[in-house]
Amino acid sequence: MKKLVAIFGLFVVFMFAQAAFAANGIDKAISKSTVKRGTISVSVKNLTTGETVYDLNSDKLVPPASTQKLVTLAASLDTLGKDYTFKTSLYKTSNNELYLKLGGDPFLTSKNLDTLMAEAKKKKIIEPKNIFIDDYVMDSVEWGEGWQWDDELNPLMTKFGSYNLDGNLLEVVVMPMEEGTPAKIYTKKFYPLTFMNMVTSGGGNNIEVEKTAVSLPDMLTIKGTVSKPEIFKIPVNNLKRYFRLRLEETASNNNLEYYGNYMQKKTPAANVYLVAEVTHPIQMAVDAVLENSSNLVTETVFKLAGGKFVNNTGSVKSALEMFEAYCKKLNLDTNDIKIVDGSGVSKNNLMSADFMTDFLLAMSKNEQFETYKNAMAAPGEGTLKDRMLYFSGNLRAKTGTLSDISSIAGYITSQKGTNLAFDIMINDAKTSGADKKMLEEYIIRAIYTEY
Repeated sequence: MKKLVAIFGLFVVFMFAQAAFAANGIDKAISKSTVKRGTISVSVKNLTTGETVYDLNSDKLVPPASTQKLVTLAASLDTLGKDYTFKTSLYKTSNNELYLKLGGDPFLTSKNLDTLMAEAKKKKIIEPKNIFIDDYVMDSVEWGEGWQWDDELNPLMTKFGSYNLDGNLLEVVVMPMEEGTPAKIYTKKFYPLTFMNMVTSGGGNNIEVEKTAVSLPDMLTIKGTVSKPEIFKIPVNNLKRYFRLRLEETASNNNLEYYGNYMQKKTPAANVYLVAEVTHPIQMAVDAVLENSSNLVTETVFKLAGGKFVNNTGSVKSALEMFEAYCKKLNLDTNDIKIVDGSGVSKNNLMSADFMTDFLLAMSKNEQFETYKNAMAAPGEGTLKDRMLYFSGNLRAKTGTLSDISSIAGYITSQKGTNLAFDIMINDAKTSGADKKMLEEYIIRAIYTEY
């Protein structure tokens, strides 16, 4: 018996020594970095045992950036269901009125609108009495709480809502003319913008776009030089206006003789029939969010799930109610975290590394776990296109980046075959983004080789 106790004691000592050695690997990586230790939050948990194998400032609340998408998307998918489809539907009443029922589809394009109107033409609907737009699937708030006004020209930071169309981006063309003369600037699709043209033809392509004034949202200053045609994308500042312009165009192209207004009105529950419908599967959203970190898709899905949860118009309020209910189902305490949007864009979001790994651990027990995990970026894919190649085949993760903040969270299988959930958040204004991301890689390397 004494011999067994001694062997067990040696085993415990060995396990503690092994854990300490692994922790030392992470600590060494941090000590060699230019990033201050106090700005780093790390949590690593064993998926099999649930135990915490490493933590550093793991209860500290930090804006999680886009790693937040891991939690909001999981909650949204649970509410919407794996078979959910985005739908944009065209209905006709017995009174020869058309209703375009929007589904907030983030993948809807102008070509899709043309498909709907072409179907109306095929069915001999050419002189509708009225065309109504049912936009009640989401509320009219198109910008997240705490989002930065100076990001309004960032193509990754579009507005979002019921009127999502063409990725809510407008293509602007800068065309060189004779050397030394002003360039020609125009939009590929008509939209009422005014350009302060300060671009000179010649001298290579070096173009800057600025908002002329906050009070003049439809006026942009474009300056620099251009030698060959360049197309850049800017967010549409008025989604409803852009949508209606495209709708008018496609109605005209399909010979629908309609000259009235496109008024907002809910689709009747009876005495209507479906003319045509455009759909996109929810899996497109999963890939766009977890692999490529689309803010537009994340915010749309979050609100739509909130709307379904309360059986009403989707809003951030209803989405947060949905998220709280999902976390309760997972037995996770949300009292110490704060979420104000779906995508993690706002710095008003606050989360701890410990909460993230608790969430990832809970998700590992879900029947949809493999689908959830495999939708995240692998090394060489999406937001990990040029990163983490050392861990190919063993890592699935979601990255996050805001000014001063870098984060990464996900799952890793170590060299020893241990399955782990991890979260790393760095909130340091004095080090470069490259240094933060390099430290993340060294920490993950220590996790991979030593646990």
